[in-house]
Amino acid sequence: MEDKPGPNPKVKNEAKKDMGVKNRPDEWKIEQGINAAKLPFLDQTGPEPVYIQPKIWDGKMTKDEAAIKAVGDPEKLFARELEGWKGYVEWENYPEKKEAAHKILISQAFPPNPEFQLGPIPDTNPVLPGTHWKQWHHAVGGELTSVPEDSWNTVLKEKHPEMLHLLQFPYNGEPPKRLTTAQSVTPNSLHFVRNHGGIPLIDKDKFFLKLDGLVKNPKTYTMDDLMDESKFPRMKKMITMQCSGTRRFEQISLYAGQGDEVPQAPWAEGAIGTAEYVGISLKKVIKDCGGLLEGGKHLELYGAETYFKNNEVMNYLVSVPWSKVKANEVMLAWEMNGEPLPKIHGYPLRVMVMGYIGARSVKWLYRIKAIETPSLAPVQSKEYLYFNQQVGKHNQRPTDGIQIQEMPVSSAIMSPWTNQVVIHNGKIRCKGWGYSGGGRWPERIELSADGGFTWYAVPLENMSEKRQWTWRTWEIDLPCDVEGWIEIVCRCWDNALNTQPLAVRAAWNWGLHVTSSAHRIKVYSINKSRPLTRERLEMLKAHDQPLAPLTWPEELQTQTWEEYKEFFKKNPRDVDEY
Repeated sequence: MEDKPGPNPKVKNEAKKDMGVKNRPDEWKIEQGINAAKLPFLDQTGPEPVYIQPKIWDGKMTKDEAAIKAVGDPEKLFARELEGWKGYVEWENYPEKKEAAHKILISQAFPPNPEFQLGPIPDTNPVLPGTHWKQWHHAVGGELTSVPEDSWNTVLKEKHPEMLHLLQFPYNGEPPKRLTTAQSVTPNSLHFVRNHGGIPLIDKDKFFLKLDGLVKNPKTYTMDDLMDESKFPRMKKMITMQCSGTRRFEQISLYAGQGDEVPQAPWAEGAIGTAEYVGISLKKVIKDCGGLLEGGKHLELYGAETYFKNNEVMNYLVSVPWSKVKANEVMLAWEMNGEPLPKIHGYPLRVMVMGYIGARSVKWLYRIKAIETPSLAPVQSKEYLYFNQQVGKHNQRPTDGIQIQEMPVSSAIMSPWTNQVVIHNGKIRCKGWGYSGGGRWPERIELSADGGFTWYAVPLENMSEKRQWTWRTWEIDLPCDVEGWIEIVCRCWDNALNTQPLAVRAAWNWGLHVTSSAHRIKVYSINKSRPLTRERLEMLKAHDQPLAPLTWPEELQTQTWEEYKEFFKKNPRDVDEY
């Protein structure tokens, strides 16, 4: 006789407790992880499991008016300091200003970050509004009051009307895929933008650049000084700039990470662009100041925008090593693709750090300070860090991360799009880009239509010109005999024979930076070179039956009963016993 397990009294009691409790309307989504932001944490460290529920913002905007009033009048505290510098506040020289702004910010509550990793991303453009960043600017007031509105107006004036606005403020935007690699040189209006603060509006005639710190002879330069060819020889360079967040959406789609829509905007494949810049070498300017003093090994770069971090305000600061500057690979630029820098790209002066992440190419540059060590400002020391996969919110320390500088080799397929149906004649036309940082360049682009088992090289004549500091755009007719769902994979080899890891997981990190894995897209292949497929497509068309979307059910009989019966006469379903 077979033993049968008896009833589990604990399960029975739990079932009784649940009687009469109604599921939430979204219960199925929560259980399946589709609304993962609403999933409680499960703490199993004690004798009984404990559910830690997600925090829900109550929507209350508390404000200590008395405390804010005690700080002083923002119009006076944060008044415009320089004629012709709208939207700029100097924070780094005035700790008392920082403290005043800090008191204002901590005296009121602001809405939390929107959930865009574990929840649905809005079907809007702009995708994310940056509400609390706007509110921070308005709360501090003074010269910052109109910055969000001025910045958005600048976007609308200078950017292509089809730009994808990932974050309205501070502005983060990329071109649509079909326009990203339409040209090997990116038009100014389509070049991606990754801002950390508002857009200061600075008059060229009122502009100056200060160079101080560990230099022998600190100096201040006007734009006319910097553009004096008798003093500083011109540089003209074609440069690809890439955000370290490029293709971040692939990491987010698999595993959520650090959440904050400004540092972690959900970039796709368009956070990269190539332009020709004109300017001068920073090395020459430092030489004009008599060179560096002993101990001067890094150059701290100051941007005029205001950046918020943990209720603190600051200017945008990062640094680059002297070795990079010494190699003539750091440029002070005022021209982009034959035109003065657009306001949104740093007018009147910006830095271009060749082969480094875009975050080091400071816009609206107003000061350069020679220092001993890398900058301790948050953007350099607490952001743009590459962590080990076992580092996360529960154990993260900034010193556990590698500061990201040179970009690794990467690539992307810009056409077709993932989940797209492609009707073809045995070859799928693919287009995209390949790039490698640090002065390396793409030597070969390879694609696979079978998930990475068989690789085809892009013909060299189908790749754009090879240059030291730029991407290469490409296209290929990729052989594909398979029908149904396939996975197209792209990888790049640079001149040092570096290539990309094959899985997104290999590149995942808590900071969601540098998605350097081979780019993979799912495509539904309909091979019209096959007679049956061609016949079926003609049948659907003749009966005016929709082919798209893919999941539209069949509404006609594709095989007659006579054909069906005839088939099974010749090919019985079961084995004949006799």
